[in-house]
Formats: sequence, C-alpha cells, structure tokens
Amino acid sequence: MSEFPGATMRADPDRVDLDVVAGFVAPGARVLDVGCGDGELLLRLETEKGVDGRGIELSQKGVNEAVGRGLSVVQGDADHDLATYPDQSFDFAILSQTLQATHNPRTVLENLLRIGRKAIVSFPNFGHWRIRAKLLLNGRMPITENLPYRWYNTPNIHFCTIYDFLALTEETGAGIEAAVALYGRGRALSERAPWPVWNIIGEQAVFVLSKR
Repeated sequence: MSEFPGATMRADPDRVDLDVVAGFVAPGARVLDVGCGDGELLLRLETEKGVDGRGIELSQKGVNEAVGRGLSVVQGDADHDLATYPDQSFDFAILSQTLQATHNPRTVLENLLRIGRKAIVSFPNFGHWRIRAKLLLNGRMPITENLPYRWYNTPNIHFCTIYDFLALTEETGAGIEAAVALYGRGRALSERAPWPVWNIIGEQAVFVLSKR
C-alpha cells in the first residue's frame, strides 16, 4: 500500500471524520457539501477556512437548519440532482457519511469526480472486526456506535467495506490522493498499515480522490 498524507486530528466521537475531512480542504476553496445535513461541516469550513461553500441536502429539516445558520443550501437528492452541476465547478465535492445511504453509489461517486477537482468521501466500514463478530456470534445485523440503527429503520441501504470502496475507485477510474482510517475515538491507523489491517481495524474511512 502506498503511503498517504493525512490528518490525525481527533474529533467529536459522534462524527470523528469531520476533523479529517476539514483538514483536507484548502483555504478559500469552492466547496460543494453533498448530504450536508444541518450544515455543521459547511459552517466550519466557511468560518475556519473561508471557503466559498454550497450545500445540497435531502431533508427539509436539514435544509431549514442550514439556511438558518446563514449557509447556501438547497434541497436535493444526490442520486439525481448532481447531474445538473457543471463539470469541474468546485475545487472539492464532499460526501461525508452519505455514500451508503444513496441508491446508486457508483453514479454518485462518478458525479463527485466530475463536479469537483477533488472528491472527499467518508463512510463507515462494514468490514470492521466488531461487525464481523456480531454477525458471526449473534446471527443478526449488528448495531454499533457508528452504525446505531436497526435493520428495519436504517437510512443505510448500501453498506460497504474499505475493500469494496477500493474496488469502486478502480471501476470509476478514481485516483487515491490521500486516505485515513479511523478507529476508537478518532485515532488514525498508521498510513503504512496494509489494506487488510485497515479493512479489519478501521471503523470509518476518509478518502481524497481525483479523476485519473
């Protein structure tokens, strides 16, 4: 595995990926945050890094909260509405903890790579050892800190492992510029650790991609 530069900052335990994602965004960049929720990340990027930020969010509640924070956010669906954005219209297209909730992850990733000069994607790793153990020992869909929903009320419809995501980057022609695997309370695995270790130990992953 190649060595990747990455952030090792700690974050809030509920969203330990946000510090890492923010660390990869250049000051003053044009940013599109897809599935931005209430605008937590977008507000942080505008405040701390002076980005020119835009957001797209499916839930009306999230849109209302983000707009209430003074953010430029519209209601939209990542599966369909990204197709309307021009090529290379943003420096960074961000999809944090949303890929697994889309209906067509490959199309969404292809659009991110088309819209942004770089795409930043974070997702929970379904290959983590604790998830494997719960499936093996209990025979039921696991509930963990990073995957807190039951099988019948989860917004996640396409779980994936780090291995699965690596395969998707190959299929979409994406080049990996940087990557971080997180475990525990926001600790980062060694960049020198091989992919199998990332796939077993990493609870979440953050990838910075560009179109090859």
